[in-house]
Amino acid sequence: MNKNIFFVGAFTLLYLATATVASLVLGNLEFLYYIAVIVILGVIALVVDRRVHLPQSVLWALSLWGLLHMIGGIVPLPSGLPFHGTKPVFYSLWIIPDVLKYDQLVHAYGFGVATWLCFLCLEGAMQKRIQPTVGLLALCVFAGMGLGAMNEIIEFIAVLLIPETNVGGYENTGWDLVSNAVGAVIAALLLYRYRRNVHME
Repeated sequence: MNKNIFFVGAFTLLYLATATVASLVLGNLEFLYYIAVIVILGVIALVVDRRVHLPQSVLWALSLWGLLHMIGGIVPLPSGLPFHGTKPVFYSLWIIPDVLKYDQLVHAYGFGVATWLCFLCLEGAMQKRIQPTVGLLALCVFAGMGLGAMNEIIEFIAVLLIPETNVGGYENTGWDLVSNAVGAVIAALLLYRYRRNVHME
């Protein structure tokens, strides 16, 4: 096994095992569901890596995304911090009261990483390093946003299957989609700047 995959995999399995135990102790069925989803996505990432040979930075970025998700749904907020909804966990934390939540930052980060991954998969499919044109990056942004929409479907299934969740309502879904789009666009802008400079050297 690739050494990079081993360390990222070990780190990811460690926090998933910890989150599983915490979810069982707390009776948090919602996060047992999400842990199963992350395990499936991890397997998909391994399959993609075998074909595309993802850089270590992307593997760690994906693992960090999963960790942020686990922290968001399981770790209770210290008393006195502002939060939205009925569950005082990090996902409900207002970073800027009534403006920006932890949840929205995680969405932006995660689907920014997903957009980056889409670009790398496109390079893998073409079997060469590609110029980050506006058209190709727009395609990756839309792909990243599509993955974000799939995430909302997964959350909707959780609402249908589990009696009490911390998913939120229609407005929350809307802000999640906006956050996904913001993260995807930022990732595309960073790719354009970084890859354009590399190609110009």
